[in-house]
Amino acid sequence: MPKALITGSAGFIGYHLAQDLLAHGYEVIGLDAMTDYYDVRLKERRQAMLLQSPAFCAINKRIEEDGVLHDLIAAERPDVIVHLAAQAGVRYSIEAPRSYVESNLIGTFNLLEAVRATPSAHLLMASTSSVYGANTDMPYAETDKADTQMSFYAATKKANEAMAHSYAHLYGLPITMFRFFTVYGPWGRPDMAHFKFTRAILAGEPIDIYNHGVMQRDFTYIDDLVNGIRLLIDAVPPADGKAQSPQDSLSPVAPYRIVNIGNGVTVQLADFIAAIEAACGREAIRNLMPMQPGDVPATWADNRLLVDLTGYAPTTSIQEGIARFVAWFRDYYGV
Repeated sequence: MPKALITGSAGFIGYHLAQDLLAHGYEVIGLDAMTDYYDVRLKERRQAMLLQSPAFCAINKRIEEDGVLHDLIAAERPDVIVHLAAQAGVRYSIEAPRSYVESNLIGTFNLLEAVRATPSAHLLMASTSSVYGANTDMPYAETDKADTQMSFYAATKKANEAMAHSYAHLYGLPITMFRFFTVYGPWGRPDMAHFKFTRAILAGEPIDIYNHGVMQRDFTYIDDLVNGIRLLIDAVPPADGKAQSPQDSLSPVAPYRIVNIGNGVTVQLADFIAAIEAACGREAIRNLMPMQPGDVPATWADNRLLVDLTGYAPTTSIQEGIARFVAWFRDYYGV
């Protein structure tokens, strides 16, 4: 069976991707530091469920630790690597920027060096819609200029893209960067809006709504994101530089491309909150706030390249996805 290494496997996206790859016949090695950025018990539960499969192996170590990735990849020689491990969060990058340097920059450098020493058939790395920064032309296309990041988190992810391109060019490593757009769903991170809003609404507490509610997001349900990642595994960037389509972001000098994974639909924050209210069966108490530093008022993915490469486009509506999340939240927390 094919072997996959997932960094950040006990995280929100990593857990769901690992489950999906296991279901599709992969052997999965999961690497995670189990950090306390949020409740570690949530990560432990995710990992415990993955360990129910005999095809899953868990390794609890930090990617920024020298030699960890080099030794692991040399020993296991995975066919595909999906790099999800990172310090997440736009707002936390203002409070603790050094953790982003250590995980997102040093950790990713360690991975690239490890793959240079022991190449895999395909390396896929997580980026984010936040790299589009101050861009106002929408929907965001992979070929758009993205040089005006609004947060240090986004800056580290843009740096990851540049680092990966240089390694793809210098060493012929096939690399795909996927930019994801506001992912939500069961087993999500407690610092994310849908999690915070659901918890507060069910508790009868007010929710903080930034920029006075004048916000739009391309919300992507977790299953849709995972389907996109898995299908991109086989869309290996070619070494000959021949683009798949006019909007292909393939590099002219390296087996490297960037792909948006988003719904391709922008949703008003008010509609997002309404979906949570409907699923919870009660109205929110609104606390209107100014825009937070580092945030952007809108995101919207052009997902035509994803469709061209995989034949797949996300389909889950915000109402359906939120209903699934709230049902999970009620069950997990006994609300």
